[in-house]
Amino acid sequence: CVLASSITGLRSTGTAHHFSFLLNSTDYRILRMDEDHDRMYVGSKDYILSLDLHDINKEPLIIHWPVAPQRKTECVLSGKDTNGECGNFIRLIEPWNRTHLYVCGTGAYNPVCTYVDRGRRSQVTRDEMYLTMEYIFRLEPGKVDSGKGKCPYDPKLNSVSALINGELYAGVYIDFMGTDASIFRTLGKQTAMRTDQYNSKWLNDPTFIKAHLIPDSAEKNDDKLYFFFREKASEMGQSPMAQSRIGRICLNDDGGHCCLVNKWSTFLKARLICSVPGVDGIETHFDELRDVFIQPTQDTKNPVIYGVFSVSGSVFKGSAVCVYSMADIRQVFNGPYAHKEGPNYQWVAYTGKIPYPRPGTCPGGTFTPNMKSTKDYPDEVINFMRNHPTMYHAVYPIHKRPLVVRNNVDYEFTTITVDQVAAADGSYEVLFLGTDRGTVQKVIVLPRDDLQTEELVLEEVEVFRQQLYVGSVLGVTHLALHRCDVYGEACADCCLARDPYCAWDGKSCTRYSASQKRRSRRQDVKYGNPIRQCRGYNSNANKNTLEMVQYGVEGSTTFLECQARSPHVSLKWHLQRENSDRRKEIRSEGRTVKTEQGLLLRSLQSSDSGVYQCTSTEKNFKHTLVKLQLVVLSSRTVNSVLVETGNPALPPLQSSAWTPSAGQYKDLLTILSQPEMGLINQYCQDYWQLGEGSPGDPILAISKARGIKELKEQKKPRNRRHHNDEDKHEDDKDEHSNLAET
Repeated sequence: CVLASSITGLRSTGTAHHFSFLLNSTDYRILRMDEDHDRMYVGSKDYILSLDLHDINKEPLIIHWPVAPQRKTECVLSGKDTNGECGNFIRLIEPWNRTHLYVCGTGAYNPVCTYVDRGRRSQVTRDEMYLTMEYIFRLEPGKVDSGKGKCPYDPKLNSVSALINGELYAGVYIDFMGTDASIFRTLGKQTAMRTDQYNSKWLNDPTFIKAHLIPDSAEKNDDKLYFFFREKASEMGQSPMAQSRIGRICLNDDGGHCCLVNKWSTFLKARLICSVPGVDGIETHFDELRDVFIQPTQDTKNPVIYGVFSVSGSVFKGSAVCVYSMADIRQVFNGPYAHKEGPNYQWVAYTGKIPYPRPGTCPGGTFTPNMKSTKDYPDEVINFMRNHPTMYHAVYPIHKRPLVVRNNVDYEFTTITVDQVAAADGSYEVLFLGTDRGTVQKVIVLPRDDLQTEELVLEEVEVFRQQLYVGSVLGVTHLALHRCDVYGEACADCCLARDPYCAWDGKSCTRYSASQKRRSRRQDVKYGNPIRQCRGYNSNANKNTLEMVQYGVEGSTTFLECQARSPHVSLKWHLQRENSDRRKEIRSEGRTVKTEQGLLLRSLQSSDSGVYQCTSTEKNFKHTLVKLQLVVLSSRTVNSVLVETGNPALPPLQSSAWTPSAGQYKDLLTILSQPEMGLINQYCQDYWQLGEGSPGDPILAISKARGIKELKEQKKPRNRRHHNDEDKHEDDKDEHSNLAET
């Protein structure tokens, strides 16, 4: 089910923890997870943070690493501080060894790198004579390197990196102006390497997304480093304007002997396609790669690649998730090369003779055991590589279609993380998708019997290992991967949630465990059928029903709240008036507006009094979410009570020159449902609980004059599941007698 929750609500359930250490910093980025030390390393402006993976607010270790005042002054004088860029934005944190990290920052447009000691030190106390372990987190004095080719000058430019066998590979812009993009290799014993400079065939204004080592075979010399990026289309006026790419290089590439000296001689790239085929055969492309997640499998050579894409044009707003297999990727890299004779020719597949060894092959590998270095390659191989870095065929996703699609919505996906979860009926991949409006969607995609797939949004939470960490400009938040308790205590609600993390254990919806007793465990991720799964338990389906009394005054407006627990449910409202056995369905018309949050009643009339029921239906299973008695008080009665108690009477309702439409009411409710309004509401609730109310408060005056319970007591849910029918009848009788007295 979809649950849009405020950060306050998430904190109250213990499922969200925001890093709350006050720093004068911005631009927090989670750059490294260290499960061996149970630490998470975060970079921000002028700070390096080491946080506890289990509690990000537990004794954070903090290094302040600003630039020198003179360097900041130079940066400002060069005109680069329009938005505070003249700071040291940490952009690279790589593990150097078991005790040190290699860290780089932008250095106020002068990139710098250094080493951080992050080990543990044992101490023996004098009094107790026992060992204690102290975390160490400090800069190594006197060890500062140039960050050129490792970290960008401009903090707004993306960069990626991978430290492998003491050598740093980075996709980065390496100049002050941000025009020279390169895949660079520094440190280590091998020659420093880069892509061909200012060659748009190789890189054309790229945005780097991810770098990851994926072995090709059991032979280490075949290992390749894959880069994921997006770049401008190579042709002017070409549609789409941006293209998503996957590129690769051999780790043991030494460059050419005469041509491409100190430049990659194995660099190849291919286009990544994520599109929806139309009925007319024209594909709708999601052409801008935003993020990549690489899901390991038991076979290290064949991980699953998840990519998040958005639309580059302005025709419509949308995003998608596509999944790729390494088999399809390797097939494209083993296929024909793209070729064209001149600027007016179209790109075609190269049909001429391919030199040996095949361009892009690693030296000393499975197919070239006798060639120990790329410097041994013939010149024709190196020249071919320089002019043909692009593969002709594109890489298509599994099943030739996206796994998840969003269009005509007011947000885009920006990031992705995937978790594999074992459930009672199999193993499922749960996708956590970050959006540009600051939320995380928890999505599962299920196979159907007709070879299609069914997408379920399990939850959406707002963020300001069984753990999810979210980094943003403002800070870091730790979220739980599951919140089973929000699905309620009823078996049907837990089953309909179809969350592989959760199962009904006979009493409530809790974290699923394969070791639980199967007799009482109920979970159905694939079908979500509560009628079959919860047979014998469905009598408790309405145990979560809210029963309450709500008051309104004639001529005013009131709102009856009822929120669906699932995005796939249909809600209906019914009204049963006093002295009537019939229930009438309520529709949006006239004075009534149905919204996602509930029912809005305008210009209340006495005939609106009665019992309102909000009923949900999903998978042919129906149950009541809210049962509410609305009592409409006449304005004359309210005024007479106010006069008796010495309070000013309510002014007569006057017609307004502006009468909002139903659509405008919906817009207002959307504004009121924002998290900021939730914080305001929480403040008001706290204020009302602390104070006794204003003497001029008309509602409290009515309560004091006639002995009616306080308004907040009247609005509290009445849990009647333990009452028998006779008790319930007596409660209703008492309520009606109180109302008659009023």
